[in-house]
Order: sequence, then C-alpha cells, then structure tokens
Amino acid sequence: MPSAAAAAAAAASQSTEPTMSPKEFARRRRQLMRILGKGSVALLPAAPAKIRNRDVEYYYRQDSDFFYLSGFAEPEAVMALVPGRGAGEYLLFCRDRDPERETWDGARAGPDGAVADYDADDAFPISDMDDILPGIIEQCEKVYYNLGMHPEFDQRLIGWVNALRERGGAHTPDEFIALDHQLHDLRLYKSRAELTALRRAARIAVGAHRRGMALCRPGMHEYEIEAEFVHEFRSRGARLSYLPIVGSGPNSCTLHYHANNRQLEDGDLLLVDAGCEYDYYASDITRTYPVNGRFTAEQRIIYDIVLEAQEAALAQIAPGKHWNDPHVAAVRAITRGLRDAGLLKGNLRTLIRERAYRPFFMHRTGHWLGMDVHDVGDYKVSDHWRLLEPGMVLTVEPGIYIAPGTRKVPKRWWGIGVRIEDDVAVTRDGHELLTRGLPRTASEVEAVVGSAAH
Repeated sequence: MPSAAAAAAAAASQSTEPTMSPKEFARRRRQLMRILGKGSVALLPAAPAKIRNRDVEYYYRQDSDFFYLSGFAEPEAVMALVPGRGAGEYLLFCRDRDPERETWDGARAGPDGAVADYDADDAFPISDMDDILPGIIEQCEKVYYNLGMHPEFDQRLIGWVNALRERGGAHTPDEFIALDHQLHDLRLYKSRAELTALRRAARIAVGAHRRGMALCRPGMHEYEIEAEFVHEFRSRGARLSYLPIVGSGPNSCTLHYHANNRQLEDGDLLLVDAGCEYDYYASDITRTYPVNGRFTAEQRIIYDIVLEAQEAALAQIAPGKHWNDPHVAAVRAITRGLRDAGLLKGNLRTLIRERAYRPFFMHRTGHWLGMDVHDVGDYKVSDHWRLLEPGMVLTVEPGIYIAPGTRKVPKRWWGIGVRIEDDVAVTRDGHELLTRGLPRTASEVEAVVGSAAH
C-alpha cells in the first residue's frame, strides 16, 4: 500500500486518476541514460517554491523535466542519473521527514519514501548533497546540466567543481553539456500513457468550452465565463494549464489578453482560449462565438475563412509531412479568403510572397503540446523543418484579427477577432483530433451558444 507521502504527492500531481505508472518513469530514465552513456552524470533540480506576495506561495507545480523522469512532485529536491554506476544509477536528494513541518504543509516522501514509492536506487536528505554529489561528479567525464535555469544550483555546482580543481590530484569532468537537447527530444514523442493523459485533458477542456458556450449571453462579464472554465476544470480533477484568454468585442483582437473584465455586449464576438492540465499534461483550445448566438455577415465571413484555414492545415498533418506544411496551407487559405472578402487586393502568390496577410494573421499556426503548453522539441533539424512522426502532438490555431482602427479596412470589419484552435496527435496513418466533439462550424457553434440560458 502506498505511504501517506506517496498519496500526498499523487494529489500534488494534479490528478485524481494518475495515468503514469512507475514503469513509465523507469522506462524514460533508461532511455535517457542509454543516450548519455557511461562516464556521465545528469543533474536535474526540482522547481523551487515561489512567493506570490508576502508569505503566500503560488500553487506548486513541479518542473516538467524533473517530473517526466521521476513522478516526484515535491520541491527542494535534486535528481542525479549516473549511467553504469554499480551503487545505483538513479539518486534522489529530497527533504527529510519532519512531523512538525508536515503538520503545516502536508506529508513528505523522505529518502525512504523516495526509494519505496518512486523507485530511486538510493536517496539522501537534501542537506547531504554537498557531501555526496561532488564525489560522484569527480568520477565522471561529462556533466549534463542546463546552466542558467536554476541560478542557485548553478553556483553550488560551480563551487563543487572549483573545489575539486583546487584539491590536489582530484579529477574534474572534461565536458559540461546542456541536457535539454537529449531530454527534450525524448519528450517530443508521446508514449501510449502520455497520449491517454493528453486525451483526458482534451476531453475535460472540451466539456468546459461547451459549458462556456452554452451559458454565454449578453450582459455577462468576461470573468463570469472564465469562472465556468475554472469550475469545470477543478470539478474534474484538472487545473488551468495557462491563464485563460476571454476576450469580447475589441479584446478578441489582443492575442494575449488577460484582463477578462469587460461586459459582453449584444453583437460582440467572444474569443476564449483556455485549456487544462491533467496529470501534468496540457490541453490548449480556442473557440470564437457570437455572444448573442448569431454571427453577423462580416463575422461569419471571417469565421469561415479561419475554419477553412484550419481544415487546410489539418489535411497536412501526417507522417512524412514537415512542421511548416500546415502553416503554409493555413496562410494560403487565409490570404485567399481575405482577398475574396476585399480586405486584400492583388495576385494571390504575390500577396503570400509579400506576406500581406501579416497585419491580420501575425502568429504561427501551431506549436508542440505536451507537459508544457508550448512544449519542448526542436522545430528544425539542421536548418530543415522537422518531419512529423507518430507520437508527436501539436496545436492547429489559425486566426484573423481586425483591430479597431485598422487602416484601409472599412469600419464594419473592426473588432472582429477569430481564432479556432484544436489539439492533434500524429498517428501512423494520419492524425487524431484530440479535441473532437467541440463545435467548429459556424452553424454548430450557433446551435450551442446560449442554449443553457433558454
């Protein structure tokens, strides 16, 4: 039976039904250590707890790389992976058990729990790190560590190495190598368990977006819609994966709008970009809909152009396609649509070449998705766009934004901001739309908006 500390850590991992087994974390560690090879050590500090204001901390969320390899959700910890070390390859330094502090802050695993519940080969109190880690580093030729990410640990590591150099006869590593390239390439390809978590995060977010659409009506405030998302996420064991964007009217044209305090007016569009995190895996969805349940003629034209662009991008997601193919397809559809609507004038190829669409569509069509909303992984390899492969997960999010006051655009188009975003997994024979079940066509959207208020 898991210890109290393990149960508390499971709760901290933001999941009422964890999808990752100890075998999953062990498999990841083995994969990484095979890549790093003998004679190396990889060092990963946990995320620090952070103060929000005065003595109040932000909700603690473990560093993604650290959790990916350990499943350990506590602060004040350091992981060392030492391939080929006979006395144990996976070492965890963590907080000691402390009944007094645990009364205030909750159970801790402690070194014994780190071994029993998190499969560490050996574990030590974090206070012993200065006595143990330098000796391990001394035996290695390569140190894999991301300098600059954890300034306090940077100084400790530099101090250990300098002390070894000053000690006569001590060996110091020949190379210090950033860990992120090797580790993040592993994280780019999602396992079966990871896809299960991503599907769950997507389903929860789909339900939240449906709830927001159904309750939307003129007179509400943006924060009331935001509150419905928070309710749906927390009631289903998930948390926000990023600050929601709930922008109505002119606010729909601000890409990273977060104030969420305007009152919804009849005739407005409402753009909601909101996702959740389940068991450390994120969803990221955007929908745009008319507050009163009916698109105006101009809103419908822009919405249909964006939807056509998304469909064109989705058609380009399959093994063997490269990362930029969906964006190229979306750009072509948006440029053609804006020209047909009279908002751009000229030859289609020329407009695309001259990037005439940029005042209306200024961002990329998507990004990697996983433990981080903007997940890790290179988009190019050797200056060439990366080929899509099974297990990769990305968003597809074209948009058009016509801010009030846009030059050379008739006023009837002002304040129309539309983005449609879905989450997609690359499969062996194409792709899987993880966020299926959420209305996308204009008529489907209109059928849902305000339906709970009637």
